[in-house]
Amino acid sequence: MTQQGLTRLLGGSPGQVVLRLVFLSFVVGVILSALDLNPLDIFDMIQTFFSRLWHMGFDALGSIGRYFLLGAAVVLPIWLISRLLSVFGRSS
Repeated sequence: MTQQGLTRLLGGSPGQVVLRLVFLSFVVGVILSALDLNPLDIFDMIQTFFSRLWHMGFDALGSIGRYFLLGAAVVLPIWLISRLLSVFGRSS
Protein backbone atom coordinates (compact mmCIF):
# COMPACT_ATOMS: atom_id res chain seq x y z
CA MET A 1 0.00 0.00 0.00
CA THR A 2 1.35 3.41 -0.90
CA GLN A 3 1.72 6.34 1.48
CA GLN A 4 -1.19 8.09 -0.26
CA GLY A 5 -3.38 4.97 0.08
CA LEU A 6 -2.52 4.68 3.77
CA THR A 7 -3.29 8.36 4.34
CA ARG A 8 -6.63 7.92 2.57
CA LEU A 9 -7.45 4.82 4.62
CA LEU A 10 -6.61 6.46 7.95
CA GLY A 11 -8.20 9.83 7.14
CA GLY A 12 -4.96 11.78 7.48
CA SER A 13 -1.25 11.24 7.86
CA PRO A 14 -0.38 8.39 10.25
CA GLY A 15 1.27 10.78 12.74
CA GLN A 16 -1.75 13.09 12.87
CA VAL A 17 -4.11 10.15 13.26
CA VAL A 18 -2.08 8.71 16.14
CA LEU A 19 -2.01 12.09 17.92
CA ARG A 20 -5.76 12.54 17.39
CA LEU A 21 -6.49 9.05 18.75
CA VAL A 22 -4.25 9.60 21.78
CA PHE A 23 -5.97 12.91 22.55
CA LEU A 24 -9.49 11.48 22.10
CA SER A 25 -8.61 8.44 24.20
CA PHE A 26 -7.44 10.71 27.03
CA VAL A 27 -10.59 12.89 26.86
CA VAL A 28 -12.93 9.88 26.77
CA GLY A 29 -10.96 8.29 29.63
CA VAL A 30 -11.42 11.42 31.77
CA ILE A 31 -15.16 11.49 31.02
CA LEU A 32 -15.62 7.80 31.78
CA SER A 33 -13.63 8.16 34.98
CA ALA A 34 -15.84 11.09 36.03
CA LEU A 35 -18.89 8.89 35.39
CA ASP A 36 -17.25 6.10 37.40
CA LEU A 37 -17.35 3.68 34.45
CA ASN A 38 -14.71 1.26 33.33
CA PRO A 39 -14.45 -0.62 30.03
CA LEU A 40 -15.65 -3.89 31.55
CA ASP A 41 -18.81 -2.17 32.80
CA ILE A 42 -19.47 -0.91 29.29
CA PHE A 43 -19.02 -4.38 27.80
CA ASP A 44 -21.32 -5.82 30.48
CA MET A 45 -23.97 -3.19 29.69
CA ILE A 46 -23.75 -4.00 25.97
CA GLN A 47 -24.03 -7.73 26.66
CA THR A 48 -27.01 -7.19 28.97
CA PHE A 49 -28.70 -4.97 26.38
CA PHE A 50 -28.42 -7.60 23.63
CA SER A 51 -29.44 -10.37 26.00
CA ARG A 52 -32.62 -8.49 26.98
CA LEU A 53 -33.30 -7.66 23.34
CA TRP A 54 -32.89 -11.35 22.43
CA HIS A 55 -35.30 -12.50 25.14
CA MET A 56 -37.84 -9.81 24.30
CA GLY A 57 -37.76 -11.06 20.71
CA PHE A 58 -38.70 -14.57 21.75
CA ASP A 59 -41.36 -13.25 24.11
CA ALA A 60 -42.81 -11.32 21.16
CA LEU A 61 -42.85 -14.53 19.11
CA GLY A 62 -44.71 -16.22 21.95
CA SER A 63 -47.30 -13.44 21.95
CA ILE A 64 -47.72 -13.73 18.19
CA GLY A 65 -48.24 -17.47 18.60
CA ARG A 66 -50.92 -16.91 21.24
CA TYR A 67 -52.71 -14.39 19.02
CA PHE A 68 -52.55 -16.83 16.12
CA LEU A 69 -54.04 -19.67 18.15
CA LEU A 70 -56.75 -17.43 19.60
CA GLY A 71 -57.74 -16.24 16.12
CA ALA A 72 -57.57 -19.74 14.67
CA ALA A 73 -59.91 -21.01 17.39
CA VAL A 74 -62.56 -18.66 15.98
CA VAL A 75 -61.71 -18.52 12.27
CA LEU A 76 -61.25 -22.23 11.53
CA PRO A 77 -64.63 -23.41 12.86
CA ILE A 78 -66.41 -20.58 11.00
CA TRP A 79 -64.51 -21.46 7.82
CA LEU A 80 -65.32 -25.15 8.22
CA ILE A 81 -69.03 -24.46 8.80
CA SER A 82 -69.17 -22.11 5.78
CA ARG A 83 -67.45 -24.72 3.57
CA LEU A 84 -69.80 -27.46 4.72
CA LEU A 85 -72.83 -25.24 4.12
CA SER A 86 -71.62 -24.30 0.63
CA VAL A 87 -70.95 -27.93 -0.34
CA PHE A 88 -74.25 -29.23 1.01
CA GLY A 89 -76.12 -26.15 -0.20
CA ARG A 90 -75.13 -26.80 -3.84
CA SER A 91 -76.11 -30.44 -3.87
CA SER A 92 -79.67 -29.77 -2.69
